[in-house]
Amino acid sequence: MRNHRWYAATAAALLLTGCGGVAESDSGTGQAVALTKEQVRETLPDGEAMTGWKESARPTAVEMDELYRSQACPIKGNAGCENSRFHGASTFRHDDNAATVTFLIIAYDSERAAREAYDVLWDGYYGKRVGQRAKPFGLGPIGEQRDARFGPSGFHGEPGAVTQTRVGTTLLWTLADSTDKDKDVIDEDSVRDLATVLAERARQAQNGDTPSAVLGG
Repeated sequence: MRNHRWYAATAAALLLTGCGGVAESDSGTGQAVALTKEQVRETLPDGEAMTGWKESARPTAVEMDELYRSQACPIKGNAGCENSRFHGASTFRHDDNAATVTFLIIAYDSERAAREAYDVLWDGYYGKRVGQRAKPFGLGPIGEQRDARFGPSGFHGEPGAVTQTRVGTTLLWTLADSTDKDKDVIDEDSVRDLATVLAERARQAQNGDTPSAVLGG
């Protein structure tokens, strides 16, 4: 089954509403903050932030519960979701319908919790979301931690990519794939740009600003 179907299903499962809590300072650094549910939703790119892409599933955030832990951290015991507060997603399809990208976020109650979950989720699940022939590539200086893999992921060699980044108290993912290997919608540069937009918006939210970073901005 193609990865983009899983991406879309994950985003669709988050189409719920509710209210978030109050942001709290991280006791370890005094700088990183635990985002509210509204801040998590605002961190996710929307249609205005994604020039050249069409919104498939609007930015949505939900409180973590047993159901969403099983989706966000599908590892034994939902490892990696300890001390998580909110989960969010948004999905886009490229204007020419050649590619799909899903942005995911888990917001934790502290920077330490996000840091401890990072390797658990990358090694145990997200780092395996593209084909076995995918290779690591560099994202540049975004976030405090970062990983990425790119390579053939479809039945006919169509490209796919996954990135994981930690920004303060949040873990962020960009999951992208293409339905046409002959179109250059998804490559390392474009995936790097997508991951950078999400990371910049997360940083803005943790600085107390309304996320405003846009693709190509």
